[in-house]
Amino acid sequence: MLHGWIILDKPLGFGSTTAVSAVKRILREAGEPKTKVGHGGTLDPLASGVLPIALGEATKLCGRMLDATKEYEFTIRFGEETDTLDAEGETIATSAVRPARADIEAALPRFTGQIEQVPPAYSALKIDGKAAYARARSGEQVEMKSRATTIFELRVIDATEDSATLAAAVSKGTYIRSLARDIAHALGTVGHVTYLRRTRAGPFSFQQAISLDFLEEAAKARALTRTVLPLTAALDDIPALPVTPDQAQLLRHGQRLSGFPAKPGLGLAMLEETPVALVEASADGLKVVRGFNL
Repeated sequence: MLHGWIILDKPLGFGSTTAVSAVKRILREAGEPKTKVGHGGTLDPLASGVLPIALGEATKLCGRMLDATKEYEFTIRFGEETDTLDAEGETIATSAVRPARADIEAALPRFTGQIEQVPPAYSALKIDGKAAYARARSGEQVEMKSRATTIFELRVIDATEDSATLAAAVSKGTYIRSLARDIAHALGTVGHVTYLRRTRAGPFSFQQAISLDFLEEAAKARALTRTVLPLTAALDDIPALPVTPDQAQLLRHGQRLSGFPAKPGLGLAMLEETPVALVEASADGLKVVRGFNL
């Protein structure tokens, strides 16, 4: 069974769940054993780019991947705001103001660091158990609450008379469509996103990403293993802690390892080349956070 990560270059028109279903189908048609498959961060159908797909025991790390920093490139078209804040929506506001590149760059510092942001009404956030976009599409007046998010980096890549393309590194829960709307408002105009591409998710970048077509060809050639990164690829920022076979057995049973010398914090217990468990090291020893059945 495969355990690890396929870094998908998700095409436009596919939701994250649809992408997971496509990977499951490819694995099934390749005759792979039934494998648990998940994703490491929702990507809208109108966005393309890096979507980490977890296989087997790597699905235990999806939550960690959801919390990881993400990087995007996106284009704001000035002059029209839509109800969805992207090119698919209906125009709800217009403006003749077109900001110059210097004005855009001057406005960006106020959107860097921790900011407050109102998510789009057309988003998957739940309101009383029902997705906001479902309520909005049924004609409800949806009131979204402001929430804190962090923008680590924000810069202009290119600018024309009517639009600007920016790069951003952001925390979990940031909505690029809302960020584009707010930047436009700060510039005395309105705007919406016409292009959105995720270029990085946690440790995974677009340079590692492959298309569904490439994955399908690899599956047909019985060369799937060449497309799968190891489970540990998502943990490259965590120190490896070598353990003995006896210690590995205790950790696999969820027991604490007392007296284990390690710096406080997260670590990856390894039996030679095999991941045993994600552990929390403290003065009391190692405590299992996530065990791997490998």
